[in-house]
Amino acid sequence: MSVDEKTVRRIAHLARIAVTDAEVPHLQGELNAILAFVEQLNEVNVDGVEPMTSVTPMVMKKRQDGVTDGGDADKIVRNAPATEDNFFLVPKVVE
Repeated sequence: MSVDEKTVRRIAHLARIAVTDAEVPHLQGELNAILAFVEQLNEVNVDGVEPMTSVTPMVMKKRQDGVTDGGDADKIVRNAPATEDNFFLVPKVVE
């Protein structure tokens, strides 16, 4: 696959990049080189290779999933302007 001048201008427009007429041939060559490299990657045999997310084996750190009462309700509502029985009191907004 090769990129022509029209495609370079369209890509620049979509990327919101101002490209002068003098820059188009250079960008065309660069894009064609990138696409040629991607074509080389398609030739690599990856049968039996597992997908990976990291080059080093890692295990996600997970915390114990346990039900709690939410901590200390008194500390949570301490700075609220109005509370009642550890609930926030808010003004009525719908009538």
